[in-house]
Amino acid sequence: MANRAYNFNAGPAALPLEVLQKAQQEFVEFDNSGMSLMEMSHRGAIYEKVHYEAEKLLKELLGVPDGYKVLFVQGGASTQFAMIPMNLLRPGTKAAYVATGSWATKAIQEAKLFGETVVAASSEANAYKHIPAIGELNVPADAAYVHLTSNETIEGTQWSEYPDTGSIPLIGDLSSDILCRPINVSQFGMIYAGAQKNLGPSGVTIVIIREDLIAKPSLTVPTMLRYDTHAKADSLYNTPPTFAIYMAGEVLKWVKANGGAAGMEARNREKADLLYGTIDDSQGYYRGFAERGSRSLMNVTFRLATEELEKLFVKESEAQGFVGLKGHRSVGGLRASIYNAVPVESVRALEDFMRDFQQRNG
Repeated sequence: MANRAYNFNAGPAALPLEVLQKAQQEFVEFDNSGMSLMEMSHRGAIYEKVHYEAEKLLKELLGVPDGYKVLFVQGGASTQFAMIPMNLLRPGTKAAYVATGSWATKAIQEAKLFGETVVAASSEANAYKHIPAIGELNVPADAAYVHLTSNETIEGTQWSEYPDTGSIPLIGDLSSDILCRPINVSQFGMIYAGAQKNLGPSGVTIVIIREDLIAKPSLTVPTMLRYDTHAKADSLYNTPPTFAIYMAGEVLKWVKANGGAAGMEARNREKADLLYGTIDDSQGYYRGFAERGSRSLMNVTFRLATEELEKLFVKESEAQGFVGLKGHRSVGGLRASIYNAVPVESVRALEDFMRDFQQRNG
């Protein structure tokens, strides 16, 4: 479509055009039912088919092994920051976290409300410009779990490999890089992700949790904030975000049709190489924020010499149809989020704009 923006928003973010067009076609009447999916009961056979198909596809594309449960919950990843310690902390145990940036810090702050929390490793001293080396982690033996943020959207850093935490469950916030590449789910006790970056629209959060971790909490936890509540009811204890789950299912079909997780990784590396190459070739005009070994495939963060120049960059880019290139308000700078659904063509257009902007304003 000629009037589609070059969408580099950090979330909610770009969705595949084919998925949007299919949803548009099915919106008013779904599956010859005489009504929209938005109007029908979540207890009916038509919606249940959508629900379980999305679950099945997610398991297939991530290679989820037996012994794990997939949950569709609400409240975003931010609610998971509280649900994790509420459900998994036990008397005499600690919550261990790796502090890698803004989102990891928010998770740590929530955990402190429910029990003793330790920082197993941190990159704060370096302004969160890198991911700590796996060998730096200092996990106490009485840790209930180790939590990491796989990709920091604000700082633009990402774990290239995950630590082996042995018998202590590893929990990963994969909100901004789930299905951007293949992973070994069995390394984790639990994975969670808000859908609105790589899986669909906002409104549904994915939880993939090992079944032995689903137990009655030791704390007094409200019914809707317990993993066992949702696991026992197949995420149908209450009305789920039906349309968001439908859309996630359609995005998962698109991922499968485009090579699965491996296909997404090839696509994402091509996009990342284009932008990081432009930054590195600029002879310091564009300055990448993240250290090279920790650069994200999903969020390319960079700076210019002055804030005035950055404001001009945003203004001129918006005039040419680019959206979402202003950095997060907490850190400033510039950021291009290149999630799975962002087309390579959009990234090439941004590369051309960046080179032209440097030539005109260098």
